Amino acid sequence: MTEGQPSPHVLDRIVRSKVDEIEALRGRRSTVEAAAASGNPRPVLKPLAEADRVAVIAEVKRRSPSAGALAEDVDPVARAGGYARGGAFAISVLTDGPFFGGSLEDLRRVREGVDIPVLRKDFILDELQLLEALGAGADLVLLIARILTPPRLARLREETEALGMTALVEIHGESELGPALDAGARLLGVNNRDLATFTTDLAVTAALAPRVPPGVLVVSESGIRTPEDVATVGAAGAQGVLVGESLMRSEDPEAAVRALASVPRTLGPAA
Repeated sequence: MTEGQPSPHVLDRIVRSKVDEIEALRGRRSTVEAAAASGNPRPVLKPLAEADRVAVIAEVKRRSPSAGALAEDVDPVARAGGYARGGAFAISVLTDGPFFGGSLEDLRRVREGVDIPVLRKDFILDELQLLEALGAGADLVLLIARILTPPRLARLREETEALGMTALVEIHGESELGPALDAGARLLGVNNRDLATFTTDLAVTAALAPRVPPGVLVVSESGIRTPEDVATVGAAGAQGVLVGESLMRSEDPEAAVRALASVPRTLGPAA
């Protein structure tokens, strides 16, 4: 357990906060729908499947419940630009405010500043949040299996793709793999961090990725700091990695991404 680790109930508090945000969002439905009408998501699955290196999704976040403050005064556009120059496949932007210090404005600005896909990383519970993401420029959204019932996960995955975006369906344990695949996930995020205890272990990807059927792409999330880590999860079957904390702490994030993005695929293109 890391220094400054939150209580095991932090995820419950985040979800309760999201429920309140969604209720407030309903009062702005017409504005959200109008903004979503101009959304034009960039493709993700085909270029990811065809990449010859393990793709790096590089994250912009100011703080987290597990790590505390990372870079409270970060310029998200400048940071994302450095990531892109370093060879990032996509940019992940934390848009949760209370727990991560992010905002949809961060997402909008990053989307305008880079020409690679942008992920809205948040705690999505409702279709209205998908419209909000689309209107802010998201190309992908994160759907966390742990906080959604299987029917709700399937519905949100379907709605995400109906809107033209890509769903990154996140799992942690073996019990979540079946429901995620049953929900139709085509891009599966394997989170090496347990959201209840916040302990991190790359063995989670090593155990789950080989069980993912051909045609479903895998992104290994959390705990990835070095090219050797990228090679480890790549050998297990991950086509991509999502890296946040180590990049936010790096003195030269562009060079850090370049090193991570240098790892060749060992299993070839996804079938």
